[in-house]
Amino acid sequence: MNKIKSFLVSLLKLIFPSTKLEALIFAFYFVLFGILGRYIALHYFIIFDDRIPWDAYFSFDNRAIVRTGGGFERHPLSNYFFEVIRNISFYFSGGKVNFIFKMVLATCSNLAISLSIVQIFKYLKNIIQLPTWISIVLILFFSLFSTTILLSFTPETYTYSLFFLILFNYYAAQNLKTDKKVDGTALTFAGVFIGGLTITNIVKIYIPILFEKNIFWNWKKNGNAVGRIFISVAVFALLFMYRINFDFLKFLNKSGEQLDKFSKPKIVPLWDMIASWFFGGNILFSRLETRDYHSKIGFKYKALFMDVYTSWLPYIFVVILLILVFWSYFKNFKNKFVQILMISFFVDIAVHCFLKFGLHTSYIYGGHFVYIYPLLLGWLFHAYRKSANVLSLLMVVLILLTGFLLMNNIYRMQEFFLFLEMFYKV
Repeated sequence: MNKIKSFLVSLLKLIFPSTKLEALIFAFYFVLFGILGRYIALHYFIIFDDRIPWDAYFSFDNRAIVRTGGGFERHPLSNYFFEVIRNISFYFSGGKVNFIFKMVLATCSNLAISLSIVQIFKYLKNIIQLPTWISIVLILFFSLFSTTILLSFTPETYTYSLFFLILFNYYAAQNLKTDKKVDGTALTFAGVFIGGLTITNIVKIYIPILFEKNIFWNWKKNGNAVGRIFISVAVFALLFMYRINFDFLKFLNKSGEQLDKFSKPKIVPLWDMIASWFFGGNILFSRLETRDYHSKIGFKYKALFMDVYTSWLPYIFVVILLILVFWSYFKNFKNKFVQILMISFFVDIAVHCFLKFGLHTSYIYGGHFVYIYPLLLGWLFHAYRKSANVLSLLMVVLILLTGFLLMNNIYRMQEFFLFLEMFYKV
């Protein structure tokens, strides 16, 4: 009984704020994003509308995700996850798709994003051991990302993927910091939740195992790691095969169709799609544009997308940020925690930039990797903790980037609300 109690306490401390400052950070963002989500749910029907299955704003598939969990070939087990969220929303709304239904959906998203910010703060403080003020500036920077703002009220797989990925990275880092292995049960649950929401993310949960102590030089530890991975993959595979009635060819055929559909080259140059949408759009809003869409039953509606950057300033922002990220990577090249983060980032770069899957709307995939930025910046600050001049320079650059990010994203959110006023007002 004591072991169970100790486990539950540890789990709660891992997931939720465990100090007064963490609780204050959570409360601040939960209230702030809550106000945003409530306003949108009350005055507009953009969060959920049964007439609009997908792509109402930035290619998010709110209705399809909430109703079905999305396509099984990309989101293998998300139908079970969103069935719970949908049922909770219907419970509070009395079974109706009304303001309360939309508000509960937005609140669940807000909870996930606010807890994600807390997880980043925990990592910065407890793993990197940065001073509190630097950690606060970094989470402020992260909280202004376009991904963070949009997912705070959007019921999508990316919203919860962001939370589970950050949570698992923090948990794994805690274990590696004390030379412990990643627990097999945790690995299995991570496979179900992280891989179940988006199949390509499952590979990321096995990366920390590569950096366990003596993993390649001790046959017993090597065999144990293989066993943990095998059980995790087996449980995930069985649950997935059960969902598709063990018709694996159906999965292969559908995956091939999706890869072909979402990897076709666009008119926009490849370098600009990568710069403006993959590296840039997930952080810094670009100019917004509307298009005419219609559902399968003929309902016509307006959809909102991001254009590529039209000014040199956003490109400078992206270049500076990437310089800082890769500076951190090479400066901390022998740091296993940095390697874990960067290898995870390379997975997304490979999927979207090399395979070009969804590259034309890659500004919505930030939930899979944007947490990498504040954490790698944190490691960069840590590397120069004894160099006051470099530390001051880094802080000045970060504050300038944060200031530009704040002004740009507030301006673009005004455009977003103008779009809502014109086409989605209740």
